[in-house]
Amino acid sequence: MMTIEMLYQQMLTAMGPRHWLEAGVAPAETPWEILWGGILVQNTNWRNVDYALANLKTATAFEPERLLALSDADLTTLVRPAGFYTRKVPTLKALAGWCEQYNFDLTVMRALPAERLRHELKLLRGIGDETADYFSMYVFHQPTIIIDTYLRRLFGWLNQPLPSNYLQAQQLVMRA
Repeated sequence: MMTIEMLYQQMLTAMGPRHWLEAGVAPAETPWEILWGGILVQNTNWRNVDYALANLKTATAFEPERLLALSDADLTTLVRPAGFYTRKVPTLKALAGWCEQYNFDLTVMRALPAERLRHELKLLRGIGDETADYFSMYVFHQPTIIIDTYLRRLFGWLNQPLPSNYLQAQQLVMRA
């Protein structure tokens, strides 16, 4: 039976390090795009998110201050292609508002202890475990593992199903 450590080493050897979402490396131009995209992709496909992100880029240049300055109606119009806008607009505003308390300074936010960062993100409306971990890893550079459908599917194929509880599954993988 393949252990998590063996799987990790095999994947690292075969694929090398991956840098999919680093700012400046396609597909994301800025960390703000990663944050907005992480909210917009919830319960939809990426093609729809692309339309909404293009609208946000045109309207705000991905500057969080400009996103906060938008009315809810204007923001709704911009993100409508991503669907579920009645939930996503308040989440976008809550996240941008949270960033405002740190003067939109990513360096300051990245310096927060990982547990505090995750806790503060999870307090925001519309941000659960998976999204908080996604932001922690790809924007705030905190080492973590995201327990998503793809990881669960991979472990299932390897006959190592993960616990259904997100945090229990994450702890199991992180310990290994």
